Amino acid sequence: MEGVYILCFTALSTLVALCFVKFSGGKSKAKLPPGPWTLPMIGSLHHVISKVPHRKMFELSRRYGPVMFLKLGETPTVVVSSAEAASLMLKTNDLAFSDRTRSVTFDIFGCDGKDIAFAPYGDHWRQMRKVCVVELLSAKQVRRMEDIRADEVGNLLHSITAGALDGAMVNFSKKVSALSNDVVSRAVFGGKFKQQDEYISELDKAFTLVSGSSLVDLFPSSQLVRWFSNGEREVRKVYDGIQRIIAEIVDERKATSHGVSSTDEEDLLGALLRLQREDTLQFPLTTDVMGAVLFDIFAGGTDTSASALEWTMTELVTNPRVMAKAQQEIRQVLGEHRTVITNSDLDGLHYMQNVIKEVLRLHPPVPLFARSAREDCNIMGYDILKGTDVFVSLFAISREERYWENPEDFKPERFENNTIDYHGSYAQYIPFGAGRRQCPGMVFATSTVDIVLANLLYHYDWMLPDGATIATLDKSEKFRLTVSRKYDLELKAIPHVWSNGIPSK
Repeated sequence: MEGVYILCFTALSTLVALCFVKFSGGKSKAKLPPGPWTLPMIGSLHHVISKVPHRKMFELSRRYGPVMFLKLGETPTVVVSSAEAASLMLKTNDLAFSDRTRSVTFDIFGCDGKDIAFAPYGDHWRQMRKVCVVELLSAKQVRRMEDIRADEVGNLLHSITAGALDGAMVNFSKKVSALSNDVVSRAVFGGKFKQQDEYISELDKAFTLVSGSSLVDLFPSSQLVRWFSNGEREVRKVYDGIQRIIAEIVDERKATSHGVSSTDEEDLLGALLRLQREDTLQFPLTTDVMGAVLFDIFAGGTDTSASALEWTMTELVTNPRVMAKAQQEIRQVLGEHRTVITNSDLDGLHYMQNVIKEVLRLHPPVPLFARSAREDCNIMGYDILKGTDVFVSLFAISREERYWENPEDFKPERFENNTIDYHGSYAQYIPFGAGRRQCPGMVFATSTVDIVLANLLYHYDWMLPDGATIATLDKSEKFRLTVSRKYDLELKAIPHVWSNGIPSK
C-alpha cells in the first residue's frame, strides 16, 4: 500500500504542474468529526501512508478520538475506532450504513455492483445474499464441505509427516494457503481443474489490487487521472483474465453431462448454473455475475482461513503455555490413535475455541472493513454525511482497554465464562462484522480453521527452527485483502507418539 501512495504523491505532483485544481463549494455547516490537518488535493493522504494502514489509523484515532474524519483524495472518510461508535453505526443505524464503499476497482471486480460483497444495498443485493445463504451455504453444502475439508486435511497431514520424517522444515504459511485454495476450489468446482494455477494466480493479483487505493479510486471524477494512471487498466486486465477462465469452465461444464446434475452432488458452480437454467430470479444470473460471485467466495474462503491459521500458529509457538494447554485438551478429549479429526469431533474443545477467538481479536483478518453512508446520520454528536465512506477499525476496537485488559497480551482465558462469539452481538468483538452486511461465509471460514488447527495440534508438536527464539520471531504484517504475515512462518513439526494413525497415500 505504501508503494501505491508513493505513486500517488508522484502523480499528484505532476498533476499540480499540469493544471490547477481546487475543491469548490462553501463551508459546510455540518459538525464533522475531528481529524488531522489536510493538504490541497490530497487531503489527509499524507497522514495514512503506511504498509500497515490499520496501525496508522489506530495511532491517529488515539489523538483524534473514536470518530475521526479524513479526506482521502476526493473521498470524505470517517474512521470509527470504538465499540460504542461501532454499535451506533452497525446496530442503531444499521440501515443508514448498509452500503459498501464504492470505487472504480470495487465496481470492476464486483461486476458493477452485481455480486454479493460490493453490491449496493437494495433488491439485487438481497437476492444475491439469499442465493448465497440458501443455495451456496445451505446445510447440504455445509455437509459436503465437511467431507472436502476432512479429505484435504488428510492430504496435509500426510505431506507434513513425510517431510518431518526427512527432517525438513514445514513452510506453514504455504501449507495452509494451499489447503485453503484446494478446499474452496473443490467446493466451488467439484475438484481441481486445469486452469486452477492460472485462476489462483489471477485472484492473487486481484486481492492485492482490491486492498490498495489506486489513483482512480482516490480521484474518480478526474478524467486526467484516468488517462494518466495505469491503475484502472491493470484492474480491468486482471478482471478480464478471471472472467475468461470462468467462461471457459462454464462452457466446459455445459458441454458435458455435468451441466445438469443431481442437487445432492452439485458443487457451488453447479448450483449457480441450475439457478441460471431455472431463470426464476428477479435479476439475471449471467456468466459475468457468476464470475463475480465466485470471486467473492474465493476472497472470503481462502485468505481469511489461511491468515487466521498462520497467526494462530505464530501466537502458539511464541506462547508455549497456551500451546501445551490446547494440546492437552485436544488429546484428552479425543483420546489416542485418532486419524483425521473431523468437524463432528470438535465438541468439548472449549479452550481451542478460545484460542481461535483470541487470535481473531488480536489479528482480525480484515482489520478495517468499509461501509458507506446511504443518508445523513449523527454518530456520537458528529454528522456523517450521505456518501461518506466509513472504515470500522476492528484493530482498534479489539484493543480498547475498557473491554480488554492488557489488550496486546495473547490470553485465550479472557473468553472463559462469557458468551462472546463471532455473530456480531458484542460490538467489542466483531471479527466478521455485524448487521446486514456481516460476512455470510463466517461459518465456512471458522470451520476450516477449527478442523485444521485441531488436527495439527493433535498429531504434531511444533517448534521454532534451530537458532530461532520467541524473541526473534518476526511478526511483521503484510496488508492485502487480509492482513497476513509479511514473512512465511517456517516451523519444525514432530509427529506425536501415536500419529502412526495418519493415513498414507
